[in-house]
Amino acid sequence: MPNHASSRRHLLAGVAAVGAAALARPALAQRRGNWPERPIELAVGFSAGGGTDLTARTYARFMEQALGGSMVVLNRPGASGEIALGAIGRARPDGYLLGMTNMPGLVTLPIERRSPQFRLDDFEYIANLVTDPSAFSVAADSAIASIAALVERARREPDTITYGSTGVGTDDHLALVLFQAAAGVKLVHVPFPGAGPLRTAILGKQVDIAGLNIGEVAGAPDGLRMLVQGGATRSPFAPDVPTFREAGFAMDMGSERGIVAPKALPVEVVTRLREATAQVVRNPDFVSQVRTQFTELAYLDGPVWRQRLSEADRGFRDLWQRQPWSEA
Repeated sequence: MPNHASSRRHLLAGVAAVGAAALARPALAQRRGNWPERPIELAVGFSAGGGTDLTARTYARFMEQALGGSMVVLNRPGASGEIALGAIGRARPDGYLLGMTNMPGLVTLPIERRSPQFRLDDFEYIANLVTDPSAFSVAADSAIASIAALVERARREPDTITYGSTGVGTDDHLALVLFQAAAGVKLVHVPFPGAGPLRTAILGKQVDIAGLNIGEVAGAPDGLRMLVQGGATRSPFAPDVPTFREAGFAMDMGSERGIVAPKALPVEVVTRLREATAQVVRNPDFVSQVRTQFTELAYLDGPVWRQRLSEADRGFRDLWQRQPWSEA
C-alpha cells in the first residue's frame, strides 16, 4: 500500500529541484551574457615590435570597444610561436586567454616537430584578420643590390650568405626553403625570436639577408631595402619591388594572422568573439590602422578560415614529404 505522505514529499522535492534548475539556468545565462567580467589576455608568440605584435595590439584596442571589457597583449616568444600556441591549446576554455596566430606556422609547426605542443584541432577558430607578404631585405648599402645579384653570389659562394628569419617553420623561413629549391642555391639560416631582433640584426649587418614581412620593412626606419616580395601580386605598400614570380621563381609566401581560443569554448562566448571581431574589421578606424602598419585586411570568419587551414595543411604535408624544411 503506497505511502501518500512519502510520495507527496518526493513530489515536492522534485518540484523544488526543477524550480531551482529553472532559476539556475537564467543565472548561468546572465553570467555568460556578462562575459567578459575580467581582462582577456591575448598571447603573441613573438617578441614585441614585430608585425604580429602590432596586429595584436591594434586588434586588442578595438576589441575592448566592441566587447566593453579590457584586453591585454602578452608576448610569449619562443620556438617560432609554439610556446604561446601550446599554452592556448592547454588553457581553460573560458574565453579569458586567446591567441594571435601566424599561418603558415600555425599549420607547419605540428608537421615538422615530433612532439608538437599543439595541433590544429586544439582550437576554436575566431577569425583571420590580415595578410602580410614575406620579403627579402638587405641593409641599404649592401653589395647585394637585387635578387639576381643574390642568386649570382650564392651560386659563386655557396653557404656563405646568412639569412635571418623569425624561426623554423615560419613564413620567413619557408620563403627561404622555397627560394633555395627554386634558385638552386644554399644560404645559411639564422633564426631569431621575432622581427624586432631580426631587424636590429640586419641593420647592424649581423646577417646579410632578412626574411621580414612587408609590413615590418615598409614602416621601418631608413636603412633597409627590399629585394623581392612574396605576394602573388605586388603589394600596394611596395609597388616598386618585384615579386618572386616576376623574378622567375614560382613561389608565393606570406604571413596570415588570426585569432584562436581553446577548444570547447562555450558556444555563447565563441559567438560573441566572432561577432565582435566582425564588428572590428568593419570599423573604418581599424582598417585605417591596419593600413598604417602596411598590412592588408584579409578577414575570414572562423569556419571558413578553418576550412582554408585544412587545405593548407594538406599542401604543407605534401611539401614536407618532398622537402623537410627543418633541415634547411
